[in-house]
Amino acid sequence: MNKEIFKGLIDLHIHAGPSVMPREVDSYEMLKEAEELGYRAIVIKDHFAPTVMMADTLSKHVSKNTQVFGGIALNNSVGGLNVKALDAAYAAGAKIFWMPTVSTKNHIDAHSGGHGIKFPSSKGMSVAEKPIVYIKEDGTLIDEALEVIEYAGKKEDLILGTGHGSLREVDATIRAAFKAGTKRILVNHPFYMIGADIGIIKEWSEMGAYIELNATVFVEDSKFCSVSTDVLAEIIEKISIDNLIVDSDYGQLGNGNVSEGLWKFIEMIKKNTKATDEDIEKMTKINPAKLLGLE
Repeated sequence: MNKEIFKGLIDLHIHAGPSVMPREVDSYEMLKEAEELGYRAIVIKDHFAPTVMMADTLSKHVSKNTQVFGGIALNNSVGGLNVKALDAAYAAGAKIFWMPTVSTKNHIDAHSGGHGIKFPSSKGMSVAEKPIVYIKEDGTLIDEALEVIEYAGKKEDLILGTGHGSLREVDATIRAAFKAGTKRILVNHPFYMIGADIGIIKEWSEMGAYIELNATVFVEDSKFCSVSTDVLAEIIEKISIDNLIVDSDYGQLGNGNVSEGLWKFIEMIKKNTKATDEDIEKMTKINPAKLLGLE
């Protein structure tokens, strides 16, 4: 593994414990690894609990050079599309929030055999998910979704992650967010589970959204590998590099080392696309820094 690639790198999507989902690494261990490799920053994501307080503690008392950021995913465990929970997380220092992920009907359907996608089950949880659908039949968003989107529009430094909703939900969210004045939008893996085609992905990027390229769905030996290198090459060819972000989305138990997974993905990009070293620098360092407000 070429460790030089990690100098100044920012990973916006790491699943590190503690968590009710089985994880390969906890946040302390991930930070120590990131420090050794020279990461500039990491973002810890959890589907069930806010990560912001843990991230803040690690940044203040453990980190030497690598910043640690956290956020909140608006799933059932925090009240769903709950603007009060979002407000509390933001007040505690959250840099990002994700629209519903594992609680969405789209996610639940996808991991119930509908798309052949496997997803690890949580441990110790006994209350079933109540599927969240946040778009109406007429294509408009429900009031709770609009409330959190309008909240985000008033917080210039808060990143909106689009989560695991349906294509209609994600599209409506992006449009409503820009209308509300949101400055920072990260479209989570639109080619995986969401089912967006290159046309609408390009449209979102031209509106100003960042498009996530996450290693775990592209790397061949990842348990979640489900997207071809042809899709990767097409996105890098047709979407402006200024609007692409490469991150890992690694950390699942048994899916291997987070940094190694990301390194493999970067090597895939070099081998299978027209991306230059300068392009990779933008996607792994410059663009994530802009999104986090670190530029």
